[in-house]
Amino acid sequence: MPPQRATLLQVAQRAGVSRSTASFVLTGRHKDMRISEDARQRVLRAAQELDYRPNLMARSLRTKVTKTVAMISDTIATDQYAGRMIHGSLTAAVASGYLLFIAETDGDPVVEEKLIADFVDRQVDAFLYASMFTRQVRLPKALRDRNVVLLNCLTRAAQPAHHTIIPDELGAGLAAARTLLDAGHRRGIYLVGHVREQVFAGRERLAGINEELGEAGAQLAGTIPCDWWPDSAYDAVRRALADGLAPKALICLNDRVALGAYQALRDTGRTIPEDVSVLSFDDSDLAAWLRPQLTSIALPHYQLGWQAIDTLLAPPSPAKVRRLPMPVRLRASVAAPPGD
Repeated sequence: MPPQRATLLQVAQRAGVSRSTASFVLTGRHKDMRISEDARQRVLRAAQELDYRPNLMARSLRTKVTKTVAMISDTIATDQYAGRMIHGSLTAAVASGYLLFIAETDGDPVVEEKLIADFVDRQVDAFLYASMFTRQVRLPKALRDRNVVLLNCLTRAAQPAHHTIIPDELGAGLAAARTLLDAGHRRGIYLVGHVREQVFAGRERLAGINEELGEAGAQLAGTIPCDWWPDSAYDAVRRALADGLAPKALICLNDRVALGAYQALRDTGRTIPEDVSVLSFDDSDLAAWLRPQLTSIALPHYQLGWQAIDTLLAPPSPAKVRRLPMPVRLRASVAAPPGD
């Protein structure tokens, strides 16, 4: 049998104080109750000697607070890259004295409904409703009247009903264009990747790119359409180059697309960045592995997770959408256009 845990009464008896005095000391309320420093030290010493730990279940029954948060996501937990959102959330929860439960639905609404019901039955204090990719979602009905923060997703409502934490993809597009402009690029800039209306990141990134280039009197020379995956990007860029395309710079919609573009450029005798500059989005591990290392606009996954928990546990305030900055990671893949 496991050893019996020490009780608050045993701590009080060893310290020679009342049970209420021991409780006030161990919950941090000793100053308000004018408990002497000597008594406080005796209680702390007794708790340490007895390896006392509070009965959280009993406390939650009294206070209706369980110090727990549940994260409901589609596939974040099984994705190594986006998993940094979990890391940030966990770290912030621990720093605030909370336990974070993590559950994954794989996009199945039946599984999602059951998970939410189970967490409600366990009286979790609050929820993170999270997505692997930034996208619009319909918040489950069971969560609409609860303490919820949306993480990396948002609803279609013009006025949000819950706090929402997403990356600033529009700002990322502005930063991508500004990086090339600052390097001297004005012509021969191509976007690599499909931009579909339903894909939030691509739509916002393109809007930012067009806005920043337009303000400088420049524009994209065109788009090389492909899926957001290396082999599709390789085929599309290689085909475009074989057809006579002569880009000065490529803006790839993610690092996997950039990998395919790198291979196509090299296979056709182009050097990065001397002949063609390349930049991308996400700043995955791939960006630092490529040679030359890839300039990429970072998705702040860790910061998204931390900020979501911080917002969730903060005092109530009017709901708003908060966009976290996506910093530029300048590396060796961008240079002045040839001839400049």
